[in-house]
Amino acid sequence: MAIHEYDVVVVGAGGAGLRAAIAAQEEGADVALVSKLHPVRSHTGAAEGGINAALRDGDSWEDHAYDTMKGSDYLGDAPAIETLTQDSPEEVIQLEHWGMAFSRDDDGRVSQRPFGGLSFPRTTYAGAETGHHLLHTMYEQVVKRGIEVFDEHYVSNLAVTDHEDPERRECHGVVAYDIKRGEINGFVANTGVVLATGGPGQMYDHTTNAVANTGDGPAMAYRAGVPLEDMEFIQFHPTTLPSTGVLITEGVRGEGGVLYNSEGERFMFERGYANNVGELASRDVVARAELTEVNEGRGFEDDHVMLDMRHLGEERITDRLENIIHLSKDFEGVDPLEEPMPVKPGQHYAMGGIETNENGATCVDGLYAAGECACVSVHGANRLGGNALPELIVFGARAGRHAARPGRAEAEIETGPSAKIEDGVVDTPVAPGELRPSTDDVAADGGAASDGGALVDADAGTVVERWVARERQRVDALLERDGRNHAEVREKLQQSMTDNVNVFRNDEGLKQALRDIRQAREEYADVAVADPSRTFNTDLIHTIETRNLIDLAEALTLGALAREEFRGAHWRQEFQERRDDEWLKHTQVAWNDGDPQIYYTPVILEGEGGAYEPKSRSY
Repeated sequence: MAIHEYDVVVVGAGGAGLRAAIAAQEEGADVALVSKLHPVRSHTGAAEGGINAALRDGDSWEDHAYDTMKGSDYLGDAPAIETLTQDSPEEVIQLEHWGMAFSRDDDGRVSQRPFGGLSFPRTTYAGAETGHHLLHTMYEQVVKRGIEVFDEHYVSNLAVTDHEDPERRECHGVVAYDIKRGEINGFVANTGVVLATGGPGQMYDHTTNAVANTGDGPAMAYRAGVPLEDMEFIQFHPTTLPSTGVLITEGVRGEGGVLYNSEGERFMFERGYANNVGELASRDVVARAELTEVNEGRGFEDDHVMLDMRHLGEERITDRLENIIHLSKDFEGVDPLEEPMPVKPGQHYAMGGIETNENGATCVDGLYAAGECACVSVHGANRLGGNALPELIVFGARAGRHAARPGRAEAEIETGPSAKIEDGVVDTPVAPGELRPSTDDVAADGGAASDGGALVDADAGTVVERWVARERQRVDALLERDGRNHAEVREKLQQSMTDNVNVFRNDEGLKQALRDIRQAREEYADVAVADPSRTFNTDLIHTIETRNLIDLAEALTLGALAREEFRGAHWRQEFQERRDDEWLKHTQVAWNDGDPQIYYTPVILEGEGGAYEPKSRSY
């Protein structure tokens, strides 16, 4: 067993993780980046559209903040939103100084394009490969600074003390499976652990997310005592390729691409979904419009609509959207220079995640999170296109700095159960949470295990060593016993989430999803790993990931069933209006040692210039 020791351990090496590592190193910390992928293979590389930042005359961070709050359907927290919009220009300029190859106008300035829900064309971009360039730019800085990278190390658990009160718990490090060597090792973090593990898109069977996006960070934090915030809000991107879920950037519509139905109508205008801005309405509006067209018989093959950019001309398309030509040809057999592309909504992004404040801190001391795995909350009920990448770099930097120097600044957003304003009640058809009593002495499903001693006042090294021992016990059990393959469980889970917890939701569908998730949990108790090898055992990794997906799918569905209103990306058949009097609050789901509980925390609408007043959201 190897125990590594650093000041800051960053888990995940995508955009948020790389930025956190750089920021922590700039504060003088000894930093380790631990990732199950090589950094430039991270899913940030699939981000195509751009980075929103108020850089030009006529634009301001205040306007960007207003657009973001409106896009959030007034469920975003003003301190988080204003932090994003104030810090984003500086972070974009820093990227440019580090050598990021932004697209430029003829006068040499960094180009900016319109994006959905924005009142000003403030989306900077690098062709249609912005995330790819972002990753490589920041990875160069990591290499330059000598930050140690442990790639092909799958972090499967947090080393957290056993205090009964989650707000008294401390995170002292992580446990990781060294994929190349087949060993279970520990990482001690003297000042902080930063989770930057990305989204949980593999809960669904039609998603833009990579196979590696299994919500590992949120699931580990959840079981460690950190609540998951606003998990019911899932973004379904309006333009994904039907056969694969591959993303077609909003930049196509930003450049002037149009959507039309089988009757040749430009339906965003002609059917009244967004009379002012049409295809550049917020993503939740466009996604619902597309599915409504299909459901009412105006789709193509009862499945999709068409996205046409031919009128933009080959020169402009090749200059700004060349990657889209290749994606459409390779995955749909359609040349978008010659014919329109078929598109339909696909799961794309989780607005909810690990509850943090604007400094990235959670209620567990020493544990931070940033990026899609976290919920600050900057996106509220719906994320605007172009706001994900600035979230990575702005809050990645802040989490890294605060993990390196805890207590360097106070936060306005309160976290943990002490922020509760109201208990939640939800009528579930089955009991959620851990199976009880446990039938597995070694807790191969990742649940509680007895190891002969509590971890309350133990030192950091002892806490990490004990968690390493627990994880070895779990892995040995999965490898040595016989049982069902996790893939059977995952496939049924994904299908139920796609069928029942999609763009359009209703009471019976959500309850059916909870029944299916319970069945998945029961079946998962019998899983085993068929591959007996210790090295490069992807079957082992996928098996552990499937447990994470089960926990997150349940938290998401509990939140969706509890929230009895229509807000942002959360549409309920029974509740067709936003209900601010009752539901202007954040949903928190706490694991509660295997007995999930829902409670609510306040939305902070008070900003630097006064309060944001909730208004009817129209485009």
